[in-house]
Amino acid sequence: MSEPEKSTLELIHAAAKAEFTEKGFQAASLRNIVKTAGVTTGAFYGYYDSKEELFAALVDPAYEYMMGRYKQTHEYFESLPMEKQPEQMGKMSSECMNELLAYSCEHMDEFYLILKCSAGTKYASMIDDMVEIEVEATHHYYKVLKQLGTPSPKIDERLEHIMATGMIGAFFEMVLHRTPFEDAKVFLQQLNDFYTAGWMKIMGQ
Repeated sequence: MSEPEKSTLELIHAAAKAEFTEKGFQAASLRNIVKTAGVTTGAFYGYYDSKEELFAALVDPAYEYMMGRYKQTHEYFESLPMEKQPEQMGKMSSECMNELLAYSCEHMDEFYLILKCSAGTKYASMIDDMVEIEVEATHHYYKVLKQLGTPSPKIDERLEHIMATGMIGAFFEMVLHRTPFEDAKVFLQQLNDFYTAGWMKIMGQ
C-alpha cells in the first residue's frame, strides 16, 4: 500500500523546516519554501500571512510549553511555606528539568530551530528569558533563607547571571547535539548534582 499523499500544509511545513534549518529565519526565502513544497503562493497565503507566522507555527507550541512549565515550577516553589522550600528545592528542580528534557527530546527539531535558527524573532531570547526567571527565583530564595535565619553570602549579580546561563545552556546543549534520551537523563542528573553542589557551596548551605 502506498503512503498517503501529504496535505498542502504538511508540504509547506516540511519545506519550511528544511529552509529555516539550513539558512535561519532571517535568510530563509519564502519563495524557496513555496517552490520546494510544490505549492502556489496563493495556497501558502491561504494558511499564513507571512514568514513570521509560518516560523511561529513550527516552534510556538514547543516554546510555550517550555516557558510555561519553567515559570509554573518556580511559581509553585515560591508558593510553598518558607520552611518547606530548602528541602524541596533540589527535588522540584530535578523533576521539572527531567520533564522538560523528555519533552525536548520528543521535539528536537523545534528546539533546534529555536536555539539555532530564530534570530530576528521573539524566540531567539528563550535562554535569556529562562535565565532571568532563574536569577529572580534565586533572589527570592535568598530572602527565604534570611527569614529562616540562615542568610547566604552576597553573590555578585553578574556571577549569578553567568552561572544560570551556564546551567540552562548546558541543558540545551544536549538537545542541540541530539543526545539520546536515555543518555541525556544520566547527563542531566550529573549536571544537576554538579550545579546543586556548587550553588549550595556558594550559598553556605
